[in-house]
Amino acid sequence: MEIKKHIICAISAWIVLVTSSFTLNYTKAVKEQRRIATKTAKSVFDIIITTRLWNASHGGVYVAVDEKTQPNKYLKDPRRDIKVNDKLKLTKINPAFMTRQISEFAQKKEGILFHITGLKPINPQNNPNELEEQFLKEFEKGAKERGIFLKNEGKTYYFYMSPLKAKKECLKCHAWQGYKEDDIIGSISVTLPFVMRIPFAHLLIGHIIIGIFGLCGIIIAGNKLNNAYNTLKKQAVIDPLTLLPNRRSLFEHLSIEYRNCQRYNQPLSIIMFDIDNFKTYNDTYGHVKGDECLKKVAQTIKESLKRPGDFCARYGGEEFVVLLPDTSLEGALHVAERIRLNVKNLEIPHKKSPTQSVTLSLGVATTDGNTAISQDELIKCADIALYQAKQRGKDQVQAYKT
Repeated sequence: MEIKKHIICAISAWIVLVTSSFTLNYTKAVKEQRRIATKTAKSVFDIIITTRLWNASHGGVYVAVDEKTQPNKYLKDPRRDIKVNDKLKLTKINPAFMTRQISEFAQKKEGILFHITGLKPINPQNNPNELEEQFLKEFEKGAKERGIFLKNEGKTYYFYMSPLKAKKECLKCHAWQGYKEDDIIGSISVTLPFVMRIPFAHLLIGHIIIGIFGLCGIIIAGNKLNNAYNTLKKQAVIDPLTLLPNRRSLFEHLSIEYRNCQRYNQPLSIIMFDIDNFKTYNDTYGHVKGDECLKKVAQTIKESLKRPGDFCARYGGEEFVVLLPDTSLEGALHVAERIRLNVKNLEIPHKKSPTQSVTLSLGVATTDGNTAISQDELIKCADIALYQAKQRGKDQVQAYKT
């Protein structure tokens, strides 16, 4: 039972270990996915900021007016438009307008979308959506950056924002709104089509395979250990020749039955017996035949006991002991006589015996719950009765009498 508990503990520990490993690796994969997404989005963000600073450092740049690029009506600058000739008209592109145009170009080519926005935008097109507004308010409270994975039509996107602080060049357009240098004037949101996937299925299948192999190994090793333990345990309490319980097992069983006898005030009887003239049997027929004789006698004793609670053991050499719980002296004498006759009826040849066959001498002793006799004294009494049976001619049953 102890081995099985250890096996169960080992299995539980292995499952926890594999589960923890999967959780740890999956968590690392999620962190790595976010790290790469944030780093990529931040790189794009920094490039946008660099281009804006370049534009702002020049006070804006002029481009030709055409169908796609019309003058920015939200740019309050007396030099916004310059007419070169009848065919060429230039308009100033400020950082915000440039960012919006680059965003349209990047979205068509790379699928990357970025949007300049703020809580007080000059151009209504720069009004924040719900998520942008949430992040902008967090920036005003001190947040440095924000990023989140979004799902849209089965595709994964990474949405990133970082605050824009007013530079000296920016105040040309935003000073009238009350902004000062280093104030947060808004942000640029970057939305990337993110293709890096977490290998969830591979991680899961890999850990399941490792887990199954580990469990199989634990179970196989555990079963072998359990079988070895049971074998050793059996060898510790079973006589290997007769396959009856040995002397150690006898005393363990006797201790239990003796306590029951005292607790429930019931009689307990012991029969002690040995094979008559067994030394001469070994000398005449050899030890191999002697072992066969012991096995036959042991089997006959076992078969002579009718109740499940009756217990027989090899005491040592050619001696055996039977415990009979809740059995009076009269009942024990009846069982002893049955054992004697059953062994005699085997008619195992013994030419050096007066009966010409193998016989038993038996001694019986009984105690009840009211007596003060100990379990060791009870065995001693049965041994005295056995000695009396030997002295009176063998092949008989004697009871201990005080």
